Amino acid sequence: QVQLVESGGGLVQAGGSLRLSCVASVTSFSLTATDWYRQAPGKQRELVARITSAGNTYYANSAKGRFTISRDNAKNTVYLQMNSLKPEDTAVYYCNRGGPGGVWGQGTQVTVSS
Repeated sequence: QVQLVESGGGLVQAGGSLRLSCVASVTSFSLTATDWYRQAPGKQRELVARITSAGNTYYANSAKGRFTISRDNAKNTVYLQMNSLKPEDTAVYYCNRGGPGGVWGQGTQVTVSS
């Protein structure tokens, strides 16, 4: 079974940047869409960004213009570059393949201070 491992979270001031990484344990990484979700305390998990097998990208309205999802097939890694971070971006960020019923990583905490 595919395993996903996220990293790159941390504490940053508002306006700062972070780059999250999601490494998959399979070499066919690019054949399936990969999503980044996030879940803030007391809130439902929400889709932040997606990159399809064709390399097309999708962003939630809250992420448009600030976040960029990309993929390095040689490294089996999907990235989420987050710029102009806001306190409301504070959440645990999860990597996912296969939708809500698919494979999830363990999550990485992002905390944005005001």
